[in-house]
Amino acid sequence: MISVFLLFAVFGCQQKEEPKSQNQFPAGPVQSVNEEKLLREAAAKDPKNVNVWISLGNMMMDSSRFSEAIDAYQRALDITPGNVDVRVDMGTCYRNSGKPEMAVKEYRKALEINPKHLNAHKNLGVVFAYDLKDAAQAVKEFEAALAIAPNAPDAGQISQEIQKLKAAK
Repeated sequence: MISVFLLFAVFGCQQKEEPKSQNQFPAGPVQSVNEEKLLREAAAKDPKNVNVWISLGNMMMDSSRFSEAIDAYQRALDITPGNVDVRVDMGTCYRNSGKPEMAVKEYRKALEINPKHLNAHKNLGVVFAYDLKDAAQAVKEFEAALAIAPNAPDAGQISQEIQKLKAAK
């Protein structure tokens, strides 16, 4: 089970690097509230600004406010439906919201756009393995990830997961 957590920690909710703030306020909840307020104001002023919606989605996902992240990501996808990274992040939020079937839908949509999207394959493997208990599909997705990036830093861990899933059949 620890390896499941580690896999998800690696493939799932990936932290977005926030630009360094130029203000003098300390980092923490107050700054996050202010940043959220600024993003929401920017979205209200310019609802077609995809970057604002993505930033808001990332902020909500990083603070485990998954339903709000899904809403923001959906707004971004309404503007740019082909944004694979946003679709993968939205899938991760669905998984974390207890909706693995919706996560699968989003990951599959991402793979329709970019069949070699590494994190879409990895995340799909995690959902199949540990949420939907479909080891065969999980192995298929993990193997696809290894085919795309055989020398990835986590390739050994993915190979171990494949072996465990195959042994559990």
